[in-house]
Amino acid sequence: MINQSNYTIKQADQSALEMMVHWAAQEGWNPGLSDVDCFFNTDQSGFFVGYLNDEPISCISAVSYGEAYSFIGFYIVKPEYRGKGYGIQIWNKAMEHLSAVQNIGLDGVVAQQENYKKSGFILAYRNIRFEYIKASDSHQYHNEQIKIIQQEDFPTIYDYDQKIFGHSRKSFLKPWLVQSNGLALSFQKNHEIKGYGVIRKCEIGYKIGPLFCEDRHIAEELFLSLLNAVEKGGKIYLDVPEINASALQLATKYDMQKSFETARMYTNPNVEYPIHKVFGVSTFELG
Repeated sequence: MINQSNYTIKQADQSALEMMVHWAAQEGWNPGLSDVDCFFNTDQSGFFVGYLNDEPISCISAVSYGEAYSFIGFYIVKPEYRGKGYGIQIWNKAMEHLSAVQNIGLDGVVAQQENYKKSGFILAYRNIRFEYIKASDSHQYHNEQIKIIQQEDFPTIYDYDQKIFGHSRKSFLKPWLVQSNGLALSFQKNHEIKGYGVIRKCEIGYKIGPLFCEDRHIAEELFLSLLNAVEKGGKIYLDVPEINASALQLATKYDMQKSFETARMYTNPNVEYPIHKVFGVSTFELG
């Protein structure tokens, strides 16, 4: 049983978020090297840590994108404290923090689906993590329609992202697009954005996300161009919605290997957005 007087849950500051990201690395989630700054900038009130006798033993994030949508992530209890009721306490704290009118999403491990269902979450689809190794004889890929995203491009990228993600997330994208260990590219046709993608260096290899595009051809061109940021033999990870057949075809074409999967769940799965344009999920932690 939990001794309520000894277990307290506090809002996390940026240094505590650094610890949460470290825990995520220990869990094998392979966070990006610049994730702390980007994540904290998104919603500074959306991170929590549970303390037992002043020792941090649990954490969770409950990040809001405006009044209509939020996302749960970083749900971790240190292994030696699992199964003792601490996790549900910090889970309840996160859910209480979010508005009852928000649609809440999460990417959970498949084995925990039944527990999430008890909290009102419904399975929408699975996200598949694919792994790709850059060939040793690869060369720099060039496409004149693909440009490095500059500061002056941000308003256009914000608008394009919102059409696909479904909600404004300027506070997330502003640091995400310029992180020191990443590369952000856009595909333009007739001076109009038709897709964009970001690759960032992680604890192991690199992750691509988001990869939002009008069609598979544009996604492939951006994918190949983003690989320019990767050294020969480097590992690349791409998280693909299983229900996007074109994205799966891209992964199959390059013989990417499945390494992991999550259950994307929502409290309201009936909200529609153009999933066929999502060729790479931004991040499992923040959606």
